[in-house]
Amino acid sequence: MRPGWRAALGAVLSAALIYWTLHGISPSEVAHRLSEADPLLFAAAMFCATAIFALRARRWQTILEPVAGKLPFGPLWRATAVGMMVNNVVPARAGEIARAYALTREAPVPFATSLASLAVDRLFDAIVLLLLAATALLDPALSSADTLAGRPLSQLLRLFELFARRVSPAVEQRGRKVLETFVNGLSVLRSPRRFAAVFGWTLAHWLLNALGFWLSFKAVGISAPLSTALFLQAFIALGTAVPALPGFFGVFEYMSVQGLAVYGIGQQQAATWAIGYHLFSFIPITVIGAYYFARLGVKLRDLQPAPEATG
Repeated sequence: MRPGWRAALGAVLSAALIYWTLHGISPSEVAHRLSEADPLLFAAAMFCATAIFALRARRWQTILEPVAGKLPFGPLWRATAVGMMVNNVVPARAGEIARAYALTREAPVPFATSLASLAVDRLFDAIVLLLLAATALLDPALSSADTLAGRPLSQLLRLFELFARRVSPAVEQRGRKVLETFVNGLSVLRSPRRFAAVFGWTLAHWLLNALGFWLSFKAVGISAPLSTALFLQAFIALGTAVPALPGFFGVFEYMSVQGLAVYGIGQQQAATWAIGYHLFSFIPITVIGAYYFARLGVKLRDLQPAPEATG
């Protein structure tokens, strides 16, 4: 599918999901509930939502170490922020390309290597999200836990493998040949010490993200255990594999409402949380990434793929 068609499909799908999610919900009631939310808890949640990208940058440092040496944290953090910002404002997950490209502007890392390393990055995300979601399924608070937990774990693993493959189609298309060579020799997948380190940073990332979810639950009056956040972040991640508007608006809200419904949380309250959390978590990293994007002198045209040679 051409990027233009993918973007158009994502816009239509997101608009449909926004309508479906908000149909029958009072916008004034959502605004009223958000105005009464606990500002300190929301501030703590937004800190968690932003700090996860620092953990992601630190993990990237370990992933790249076997082929690029110990890179300074600064360029990795700035490239991660740029990538997230671009994902928030440009369709088709262009942020993956932006993140890889931004790193090459400050560090001696070939673009192909930087790009290919993000596949390992996504693989660890999928593994840890699966494990945390499986843990959440054991909590009796999940009303349908028996049914979901009754599925063989291999089925869930294949589902998350599909998610990991589809979540970055641009990476798969442009980096497949390089990736095959890169991953075959990537020490992080062979060294127990580095594997454990990357796994540990990934676990810290998603536990902190779940903590942000849980704090913002409490901020808007949702009473739910931390396992709810562990389940919900994995459920939302599955939804973001489909084409959507930049920032996954519509998809995030729809998956949030459907996921929280499993725990008996009503549509109005779930939508209030989803809208508030999504908007407030969107702003800090987008502003930070835009600042670094401008400072590095990156242009959106730099992220366009080179024309294919014709024979």
